[in-house]
Amino acid sequence: MSGVWLVVPTYNEAENLEPIVEAATSSLATCAPEHRLLIVDDKSPDGTGELADRLAGEREAVEVLHRRRKEGIGPAYLEGFRRALEGGADLVLEMDADFSHDPGDIPRLVEASADADLVLGSRYMPGGGVAGWNRRRRLLSRGGCWYARTVLGVPVRDLTGGFKCFRRQVLETLDLSGIHADGYGFQIEMTYRAIRAGFRVREIPITFHDRRAGASKMDTRIAAEAVWKVPALRWRLRGSAASAG
Repeated sequence: MSGVWLVVPTYNEAENLEPIVEAATSSLATCAPEHRLLIVDDKSPDGTGELADRLAGEREAVEVLHRRRKEGIGPAYLEGFRRALEGGADLVLEMDADFSHDPGDIPRLVEASADADLVLGSRYMPGGGVAGWNRRRRLLSRGGCWYARTVLGVPVRDLTGGFKCFRRQVLETLDLSGIHADGYGFQIEMTYRAIRAGFRVREIPITFHDRRAGASKMDTRIAAEAVWKVPALRWRLRGSAASAG
């Protein structure tokens, strides 16, 4: 496999950045001779961007994209996806910077892409799970996935997860300029759009771990956005399909 890019968005991840870069690049090297790790930093005030530049200077496979301000994970990923496509990526992965996703699972996602257009690391299929969450957070997450799955009418068990592997064609086909959601809403929309476009979506089990260091970037606003944007997304895309027909 060649041309594999991993996009990692950051905001105040100075404590996690160096170890995640080391672990992720090592994992990429085992499954892709040609690979690149793209750090997309939202102008972190804790020095994450400066640390990213140092790591990129020390490692040929690491690149940094500096954004002018904090705009959220959705816009950061979209800018990273565009850069990866410009760079010739065949596969584009996305992963959190805080070790909530295990870099050791990267080869499994890449391998699964052999017979899928979008591979999802799934917490809620058999063999998957969550470690380090309290009961309330587990219920909220499972409930959110059930809600999105039910409203959108899709069989995917983990619609809000952020550990994914896209084939190039998926990102080229989807209208990235029309995606404005952030956080959970962004993850839901990307997967739903891929399904609606007829791409093959496959889930593989992963264990999601609570972050090692730093504070979570998800807040009440981002969670609420996902709730109201799910039905809006369904009607917008179905309306567009009807108009096109």
